[in-house]
Amino acid sequence: MNTKKFISLVLGIIALNVFSEFAFVRFDLTKDKRYTLSQVSKDLVKQVDEPMTVTLFLDGKLPHSFKKMQTEVKHLVKEYQSNNSNIKLELLDLIANDTPENASKINGLYEKGMRPLSVSISEKGKQSQEMIFPWGTISYKGKEILFPLLKNTMAMSTEETINSSVQHLEYAISDAIKKAVWDKDKKIAIIKGIGEPHDIEIADLLMSLRESYYIAPFVLDSVAKKQLETQEHLKEFDAILVNKPNKDFSEAELQVLDQYIVNGGKALFFIDQVQADKDSLSNTGNLLAYPKDNSLGNLFFKYGVRINPVLVKDEVGTPIKLAVGKQGSQTQYEEFVWKFSPYSYPTSLHPIVKNIEGVKFDFTSTIDTLKNDVKKTILLHSSPYSKTVGTPTMISLQMIDEEVNPEEYQGKGNLPLAVLLEGDFTSMYHNRIKAFEDKNFKDKGQNNQIIVVADGDVVRNQLDQNLAPLELGYDKWTNKLYGNKDFVLNSINYLLDDFGILNLRTKEVQLALLDKNKVSENYSFIQLKMTVLPLVVISIFGGIFVYLRKKKYGKIVTN
Repeated sequence: MNTKKFISLVLGIIALNVFSEFAFVRFDLTKDKRYTLSQVSKDLVKQVDEPMTVTLFLDGKLPHSFKKMQTEVKHLVKEYQSNNSNIKLELLDLIANDTPENASKINGLYEKGMRPLSVSISEKGKQSQEMIFPWGTISYKGKEILFPLLKNTMAMSTEETINSSVQHLEYAISDAIKKAVWDKDKKIAIIKGIGEPHDIEIADLLMSLRESYYIAPFVLDSVAKKQLETQEHLKEFDAILVNKPNKDFSEAELQVLDQYIVNGGKALFFIDQVQADKDSLSNTGNLLAYPKDNSLGNLFFKYGVRINPVLVKDEVGTPIKLAVGKQGSQTQYEEFVWKFSPYSYPTSLHPIVKNIEGVKFDFTSTIDTLKNDVKKTILLHSSPYSKTVGTPTMISLQMIDEEVNPEEYQGKGNLPLAVLLEGDFTSMYHNRIKAFEDKNFKDKGQNNQIIVVADGDVVRNQLDQNLAPLELGYDKWTNKLYGNKDFVLNSINYLLDDFGILNLRTKEVQLALLDKNKVSENYSFIQLKMTVLPLVVISIFGGIFVYLRKKKYGKIVTN
């Protein structure tokens, strides 16, 4: 009887293994389904028809929280592998293995913008520093695509940053796979001839866009002589970027832009409604802020928004560094909150802004949303402790010493700064005299999207001492990195993403991380509990098993 059971068990195991060769099944028992790929990712992985290597540099000696993150990303990559055997996983520790080959790799990663991270670890009251490399690369058909494992979240603790980053992992990996698999096919026009800033001031954005899209300048001056030809040429682009125009648009230029949008062209507008230059403030300590004529006003009004000629004054501002005196021959600097540079931390769950760092604005205006059939989604807004300041007005650095009266902000905050418009746009020239005749003129479009931001400096990068562009969102004076780059790139990706990868940013994942304070307070008890309790449980179950075995087989021997 026992022999038959044993043979049956062996045969069952063999049959199960044979069956598993033909039918592979994985079960995700996590509450948040963190290891279940979305259909978007599954469809994308199917297009990988040659070996693809996913390399993770998050290896070696890691803090506990980053160990958890390493586990999460490894499991997630294995889920990609389960959908396509062409995907291979490679783990590298470039920091610990000090070899010439790894040193060369590190230098190469530095040149591509990948930086290591110094992490402070506190264990049992002792502080130590560990260097980690929270990056990954995807190698496919001669391409190498970089992607970050760790999100820029300077306002969060390490644990909160890890949680936010884990939620972002599927998006980061799928986006990198998309860049590796797909050839660029979308084209973006950077509108020129409108008094816009020099290219060097948006160089980091342009370089980032080139990774996924074709970009080209488009000068509207040709509209004056070749309206229809220019209009048709513009329609060849999938999206346009209008950045900080300092020159009025002619009626013909407005009609070209209007017909581009009505016919389905995507558009991003970064507009200054008030003239206020921070460089002038730095040089003299004062500036006159005054409203600008904006010929785009009628276009925006028809689509359902209005940018107001006011400035936002926000108690939750970003810091500026000012000289406060000298110590010997060294100038001493201190950081102060500059209320005319709001720090807008996203509260919307929209995929454009979900899980990104707060965005830095400079002398921004507000946006009113008007009633029409177009859907408006407020992507970014000021804090509850903000208000508007009318223009013209004098602005001085002395304002940093102003006393705050909470009543000034009652019912005035949460002012819209960036708005997404989606729907059927009616032409600005509907039932109006047109600037030029167009037999293909369209009165109303279908299902389009544009984004309007009330600050042209959101896309502006700073320059280093050699006049080379710094990363968009990085403030060299305070050494802080804001979420401007993520916001702008996400906005463009949302408008042009036919695959729907950006929607992966809405995925919710919660890690069960340890509370460091509780661990520190109860370290001995937790250590004893984690080491002794498993042994006690195993001993109890082992004793029960031995008892039942003796009870059963002892009777057989006796008989």
